[in-house]
Amino acid sequence: MMVKITDVARNAGVSPSTVSYALSGKRPISEETRRRVEAAVRELGYRPHASARALAGSRSNVLALVIPLRTGIHVPVVTQFAVSVVTAARRYDHDVLLLTQEEGEDGLRRVADTALVDALIVMDVQLHDPRLPLLRSLDRPSVLIGFPREAAGLTCVDLDFRAAGELCVERLAGLGHRVVALVGSPPEVYVRGTAFAQRVVQGFTAAADRCGLASRVHPCEATPAAARRVAERLLREQPALTGVVVHNEAVLEPLIDAFEQLGLRVPGDLSITAICPDETAAALRVPVTSVALPSAELGERAVDLLLRKLTGAEVPEATLLTPHLTNRASTAPRDAP
Repeated sequence: MMVKITDVARNAGVSPSTVSYALSGKRPISEETRRRVEAAVRELGYRPHASARALAGSRSNVLALVIPLRTGIHVPVVTQFAVSVVTAARRYDHDVLLLTQEEGEDGLRRVADTALVDALIVMDVQLHDPRLPLLRSLDRPSVLIGFPREAAGLTCVDLDFRAAGELCVERLAGLGHRVVALVGSPPEVYVRGTAFAQRVVQGFTAAADRCGLASRVHPCEATPAAARRVAERLLREQPALTGVVVHNEAVLEPLIDAFEQLGLRVPGDLSITAICPDETAAALRVPVTSVALPSAELGERAVDLLLRKLTGAEVPEATLLTPHLTNRASTAPRDAP
């Protein structure tokens, strides 16, 4: 079985980062600690990958991008984020290792215990993400695209999804709509406690309550059949419905089609806002008023924060991008009854 840096750390009674510093000389440590680490290395026969790099303190110039392709993930949007990270990394003369398996802590540890990458960008963050303790203990920097509930000691960047949900509702309320619904992500995304989806629900609900609107939240599988079922259910449960917020890019067009097949014109009878990529919203048969997903800017910010951390610079723990709403043809004032 391959000996890992964590095995050396356990044997020497120190942290993995201390083992790394002892091998690389990047930071001063006591002579006693160094001797314990070296003894553990000899005893266990530890041979780190790319040992010359570790001993010389040089780098691989490779970043890991961790995107578990779990069920409910909309791959085209994930691809946009991946492309933005790769593009930004190349500007810094870095390559990107893409990790898509749902391996949790094991996958992160497997990469971190080698010299394959200098740092990590982690996506699909959950409110109570089981990977956080490991990320806090690693001997190399990381940046999360997403905010867990407890983000202290981590570097996180994301769109302010709570504010995005609020912005969509406020737009509908400002147009006179009094009964609204959120068509959200697939159910499994909420079951996992995915942070961005939960925060959209929080913002939607808070703004609806603040504006005095009747509201409901409906998760939706990413299929046309599911969109039709949700449309039917909404009209059955909320017959006075005139405003819908969609946070599920895959069902935007099928949902508009379903509502129109059920006799509601967009925007004459029903106004729709969405949180989705601008190009998706603008290309629909009825262009949709939307809050953009700034994938390019998020990728750039994440890489910039990570490279600054690699140089030892201080960076903010939290970076929240302000959402912006673009008005299009899918929203109109609600006629007074």
